[in-house]
Amino acid sequence: AMTDTKKNKMVKEKIMGKPLLWVIGGIVLLIGIAFLNQKTAVATEVVVYKTPSCGCCKEWVKHLQENGFRVEVHDRNDLTPIKKQLGVPGNLQSCHTAKVGNYVVEGHVPADDIKLLLKEKPNVVGLTVPGMPHGSPGMDMGPRKDPYDVLTFKSGGKTDIFSSYNQR
Repeated sequence: AMTDTKKNKMVKEKIMGKPLLWVIGGIVLLIGIAFLNQKTAVATEVVVYKTPSCGCCKEWVKHLQENGFRVEVHDRNDLTPIKKQLGVPGNLQSCHTAKVGNYVVEGHVPADDIKLLLKEKPNVVGLTVPGMPHGSPGMDMGPRKDPYDVLTFKSGGKTDIFSSYNQR
């Protein structure tokens, strides 16, 4: 025959075991919902305008893709109308122009700077790396690594340094 103490212990274990399972199940469910609600699965889209023959532009597109961006590429023989329409001043131009969100990205801007731009949302037209500095993303094929700045630019052409790469 079972003693009252043993019976009470078994009843207690049955009752105590179930809430714990419910709690664990609830936590698992909440974690699952949290993961589903994260937007990291959706890559930020970058629309790139470049010339068909530009090799460094293709390398920069690859750099963006490797850093989680979804890239739509438009090959154009003449980028002048796009640069003018998007408000890129002549002295800040490079070999390709891109749109990401409400911003313009001109030239070999590193993906991390684009991510920071989208996070901080400064009141600027966009980012630029004027010219084609050796060592910047897409221009990093050779041993030469020149220092360069990533600049913000406003519609009047005013620039500020966004980040600097001193890579001697």
